[in-house]
Amino acid sequence: MRAVRHDGAADAAGGQAEILTRTQRETEVAEESTTADNPPIRWGLLGAGDIVRKRVAGALRDARGSELVAVSRGRADLVESFAREIGARTSHPHWRALVADPDVDAVYVATPVRLHAEQTIAAAEAGKHVLCEKPMAMNAAECQLMITACRASGVRLGIAYYRRFYPAVIRAKALLDVGAIGTPVFAQTTAFEPFDPRPGAPRYWLVERAESGGGPMADFGCHRLEVLLHLLGPATHACSEVRTAALQREVEDTAVALLHFARGATAVVAVSNAAADRQDTLDVFGTRGSIRVASLNEGTIAIRADGGERIESHPPAANVHVPLVEDFLDAIRDARDPAVDGETGRAVAVIQDAIYAHTPTVR
Repeated sequence: MRAVRHDGAADAAGGQAEILTRTQRETEVAEESTTADNPPIRWGLLGAGDIVRKRVAGALRDARGSELVAVSRGRADLVESFAREIGARTSHPHWRALVADPDVDAVYVATPVRLHAEQTIAAAEAGKHVLCEKPMAMNAAECQLMITACRASGVRLGIAYYRRFYPAVIRAKALLDVGAIGTPVFAQTTAFEPFDPRPGAPRYWLVERAESGGGPMADFGCHRLEVLLHLLGPATHACSEVRTAALQREVEDTAVALLHFARGATAVVAVSNAAADRQDTLDVFGTRGSIRVASLNEGTIAIRADGGERIESHPPAANVHVPLVEDFLDAIRDARDPAVDGETGRAVAVIQDAIYAHTPTVR
């Protein structure tokens, strides 16, 4: 066994090509000042949840060529103080005023899932590009409406599946693409996050079916579904067991899904809010070896192939939203689709619809 540190997905066959770390790259791009010919893209932010405070607002401020200019939130009485807190110069008491703001080029939607489709469509009709939090919408039909609206208005639509940009995921994809572990036959991912909010808590909406669309399979299981689609290709069908195993709530606290993929692989996704131990694993097994990640948020990979094994370290960015935001900004400037676009979000939603179809009373 040997330990190697990588900061990118270089040399999928296992070599140790030199890769710039994120800190080095940021130092280089920081030297490129914003000019009148290359103005920053101005963001309007909808929502004031914990993810906004932890990562989203910072990413919109700090990403290269980005400027956070306006914010709106559900509680109009707090919007001015919230704008000051996150560094936005303008606050709007209603979200419709933000999407109509002529100083806003792009809108980040970070509201409860129930609002995603309505707000995305309104922003698109106002000519704004949209980066929407996950899951994309309440169901695949709403996702299609969002895609159609953005295409009709000629604006970009991205979905905040930021794990696509994890160096560990990039590395795993590169290894699979060159057949480093042979043909993938089985994958499994486990995500356990203890969560049991009381009524009135800021994040209680996540366990209200009409606001969130589902429990942990909707909330963070969607991240794992997106990673599997990226690594293994299109899924053909899914079956599931979705239950409230221990907690009193409208939505499930535990779910398991079995997925089949067009290229022949099978995968299992297990999620829970009731299990005490936190889990964040990804394992892919092939005909010649395996790729095993004990914690995606840490990025250490064990690669076994042809009787040998090596350990690599691929830690994520300090703010995992920054690579997502920067790719979206580049997509706007380059007139291309973002790496994680609306079709990706809809593909995840199709699987989630199938998962929850087996247990409509839980969803």
